[in-house]
Amino acid sequence: MTEHLPRPSGPRVRPLVHAPGHPAGPRPARRPHPVGDGPRTARNPRAGCAPAGVPPRPRTAAPGGAGHTELAARFAHRLVEVLCGTRPVHQLQRHTTLPGFHQLAALVRSGPLRPRGRSPHPRLGRVHDSVPVPGAVEACVRVELGPRHHVLAFRLERHTRTGQWQCAAVETR
Repeated sequence: MTEHLPRPSGPRVRPLVHAPGHPAGPRPARRPHPVGDGPRTARNPRAGCAPAGVPPRPRTAAPGGAGHTELAARFAHRLVEVLCGTRPVHQLQRHTTLPGFHQLAALVRSGPLRPRGRSPHPRLGRVHDSVPVPGAVEACVRVELGPRHHVLAFRLERHTRTGQWQCAAVETR
């Protein structure tokens, strides 16, 4: 005997993963990509987009030499958003080392860049960066928050195994 349970009211929730042997249901038909004439593969979905004879551009984990300024500027912008409270601190967790994340979380709790009163938008000055040793970038930037000015300094280090840049230290005054 099987017992039927009452069905809950509300929208029906479809599972993300279907059980083996269960039909996933009808899938929409895929249209061919309009750009390019080469075949597309699952490994490289953009294979048909590049003109013939042009090798694909190599992907790098981080910019080289002169690109450190751009890397530091992008990270400074995200750090200021976290310190001002417009971005949650945990969004930068995988982009920081453990000691760097503890420093950042402590700075967020103390709130040195929290807007007081009317919330003016922070303005970042020019990012000054240096490469003290290969695999490390130290940068500082002036942050204008209404009538107040702050300085934000941080250190980015390249992870030895993954090659990803991570923030190892943060300081603000």
